[in-house]
Formats: sequence, structure tokens, C-alpha cells
Amino acid sequence: MLNHYLSIAVELSIGFIFLFIVTKLQGKTQFSQITPFDFVSAIILGELLGNAIYDHEVKLGEIAFAVGLWGALVYFTEMVTQKFIGSRKLLEGEPNIVVRRGQIKYEALKKAKLDINQLQSLVRQQGYFSLREVEFAIIETNGMVSVLPKAEYDTPKNGDMKIKAEEPILPVNLILDGKVVSENLKEAGFDEQWLKRELEKQKIHHYEDVLFAEWLQGEAVYVVKYERKAN
Repeated sequence: MLNHYLSIAVELSIGFIFLFIVTKLQGKTQFSQITPFDFVSAIILGELLGNAIYDHEVKLGEIAFAVGLWGALVYFTEMVTQKFIGSRKLLEGEPNIVVRRGQIKYEALKKAKLDINQLQSLVRQQGYFSLREVEFAIIETNGMVSVLPKAEYDTPKNGDMKIKAEEPILPVNLILDGKVVSENLKEAGFDEQWLKRELEKQKIHHYEDVLFAEWLQGEAVYVVKYERKAN
């Protein structure tokens, strides 16, 4: 009997170490920015370890193999989403604008599998207790909502201070991981010739040198370049 409990303790301890290593390799997004894929991954990883520990026919080596293989698959998937932008929509999902210019987009709401009550709850969690206060609302891939309030409801309250409010503007991603987001560029009313000129003003000649570029009306294009390691 003592040997049985000792065996469980050893397997559980080793399993804990394996899970800790795999979790560290996967990065902090497993905690702060969990996506549906991450959620399923965490459940399966825990299930693999739980079944292995309490199934007496499963050996320690099999536990290590199962956890290690699953961790490797998840790590490979994360690498794919980092290297190939097109895979992110499939594996991580994409943000949905459910309120645009104060108008609720019903089709986008359905796509996000949300109803009005759920939207109101998510908006309240961001400190806005009426949808009339919202200019833009975006459902992120982790299920949280990001809110850009109408100018008169922003903090501090411009309406209370009798300040003439300007219409809020939503920033637009133009380049992600060295790739031009053509749809966003077109929606903003620009073309690649304009984008190249804006980059050249900052002495950038290739898209591949840009990690992230964002446009906001009335301001210069905000650019973050890749940090290249010195040889």
C-alpha cells in the first residue's frame, strides 16, 4: 500500500515538473491572453496527466512522452502563428468590431456568439454602463471587450467641462510582422505608394524591417522596427 502511494507521489511530482516546463515554454499568453485554442490545449494537457497518474497500467515514460509530445505540438503551433500571419485567424481567431461609430453591428455580434445582454455586461466591466457611451467596441480573441468611448463620455468628461469634443478616431494597423495589411490600408483611403513615402520619411525602405505600423488620423504613421541582433 505504501509503495502504491509513493508511486502516485513520484508520478504526480514528475508530471508537475513536466507541466511547469511546458507552460513556461508556451509563454505568458497562456495566462493573460488565453484564446479558445489555448483553453482546449490546457484542458487536454491536464487530462493527459490526470489519466496517466491514476491509470496503473501507464508507466512514467509514457506520461513523459504524452506531455512532451503535446507540449511540442502546441509550441509548434505557436511558432506557426508567429511566422505566418494567415494562420492566426484560423488558430487564434480575430477581433470583431461589434460597435462601430455608436452603431451595434448585429452580424458581427452573431459571429462572436454574443447577445446584447452579454455585450452590455462586457462593456460594463470596462466602466461604461450604457451602450450609448460607446463609439467603438471590439471583441478580442480572448473574449474580452475593448471600448473606445464617445468623446463626451471619455475621462475626464468633456461634456462636464464644457469643452468642444472631437470625434474619436480608431487607429488602423497598416503593417504586422513585416506584411502590409492591404485591407486596412485600402479602408483608410491610402495605397502602398503613400505608405512607402511615409516609411521613407522615417528612413525605412523595406516592409520587412517593420514589426508594426499604425495610422491615426492627424498624426504621423507610428512605426516599430524589428530589433536586429548584432552579429
